[in-house]
Amino acid sequence: MAVTAIILLGLSAWSQTESSSRKSVEFPRVELAVDYSFARYSPSAAYTQGHSLNGGGGSVQYNINDVIGLKMDLQGYGSNETDFTIPLNVFFPSGGSGKVQGNLFTYMFGPEIKLRAHRFHPFGHILFGAAHSNVYGNAFNQICQQISGTCSFSKAPTGDAFAMAFGGGVDISISKTIAFRPGEVDYLLTRFNNQFTNGNQNNLRYSVGIIFSFGGAIHHY
Repeated sequence: MAVTAIILLGLSAWSQTESSSRKSVEFPRVELAVDYSFARYSPSAAYTQGHSLNGGGGSVQYNINDVIGLKMDLQGYGSNETDFTIPLNVFFPSGGSGKVQGNLFTYMFGPEIKLRAHRFHPFGHILFGAAHSNVYGNAFNQICQQISGTCSFSKAPTGDAFAMAFGGGVDISISKTIAFRPGEVDYLLTRFNNQFTNGNQNNLRYSVGIIFSFGGAIHHY
């Protein structure tokens, strides 16, 4: 009986110590971001220059705990005029040139890690998905259709490609449900590979926005 009492007293003391050392962190289950986004698009072909795109969109993130979340990021960039000056080559036997309007959309998903330290919440993520642009289809319609024999191909390139973003930023809490994102910077990879471009496009993306939080939860550790 004495041994049993000693064991029970020991377990009770250990439980109280463990409970007092545990920490509680409140975090939102869902975060909805609305943002302005700037992208510096860098096509890999030599006969068109990089250009700046302005747009915006947002993201929805489901947080598994106070550190790890799953993010869906959607962005769109308005029509931008691009100059093409194409020398004679196997795809363009007569060369070609023109001013072409084009847009860019990205749809990406992936994990995000966020450190919730007081008001400042730095985060980093890696996202995978797809990109869509009509610039290469418009280039085909404008450059290849004007003069017979300008292009050696007769079908417009696909407007879809693989996309990936790697980067991060910081959120600043304004209240329990609203935060301000002064900056998110990402390396944005797109793989439009056709007669007008080739290989990877190594782009830069910057975003600023507002985050709305829903469904608070408590995480103990």
